[in-house]
Amino acid sequence: MLAAHPAFTVRFESCHRFPGVLYLAPEPDGPFRELTEAVAERWPEAPPFGGRFDEVVPHLTVAQGHDEAALANAEAALADSMPVTAWVSSVALLVHDGTRWHEHASFALGQVP
Repeated sequence: MLAAHPAFTVRFESCHRFPGVLYLAPEPDGPFRELTEAVAERWPEAPPFGGRFDEVVPHLTVAQGHDEAALANAEAALADSMPVTAWVSSVALLVHDGTRWHEHASFALGQVP
């Protein structure tokens, strides 16, 4: 299913916030939305984020669960590193063991047409 989606380049240009979370916003975000929709369509019994949000916002979490000062410090530290460009060629399935996240499997995206 994921191989039906081509690999792509993404650029992270700026930091954004959710409550208690610092994240990078991907540009373009369309490929991430398409991947999320494909997974949600395939496994409707397991919606993204447990269905808590009406809209899933593609993002790369940088910091979570820290106080505002720590988030502000992390954001300031990242300012000189922007933009960041990456090649996205696979999707990782991460599993939380109660303490940490671990990669359980990796699925290759398709070739660029």
